[in-house]
Amino acid sequence: MATPEPLIVDVARLVRVEQLRGETDPSALDLGPTDGQIEPLGGIRYELRVERLGHELLVQGRVSQKTACLCSRCAGRFELEAEERAFVALYPLETGAEFIDLTPEMREAIILALPGYPVCRSSCRGLCPVCGRNLNSGSCTCGSPGASGAWSVLDRLGRP
Repeated sequence: MATPEPLIVDVARLVRVEQLRGETDPSALDLGPTDGQIEPLGGIRYELRVERLGHELLVQGRVSQKTACLCSRCAGRFELEAEERAFVALYPLETGAEFIDLTPEMREAIILALPGYPVCRSSCRGLCPVCGRNLNSGSCTCGSPGASGAWSVLDRLGRP
């Protein structure tokens, strides 16, 4: 796997404030093996304001990433945009530091913005636990698992 192209700020030439806008290499997200659950569609997009404040570098803005996800309810594919609209990072400027890589913090912000269990829509009905039919495309004829299911004793708890 190729090394992702980082987003580097040249601190030596930064006078006060700089606006950065663009997209990283698609491999910058580097999620590792996800078994097709979440796959990046392009690179991390960013709109950042970089400001030198004495011996610190303040970075603020927005980062986003389009992804292809597998719905955790119905197993259907859908696109999702993970976004951090209030991205903020503060970097101490070490003596002699000429460059600062913003990529790790942007990557972390995107990963934190991704849902733990992606769902194609809030009204997704998922799959039938008996026959596996996608209930978003219609009901199935097998009915519910009923009283014969392994968890049926728990279903009856709390009922009068």
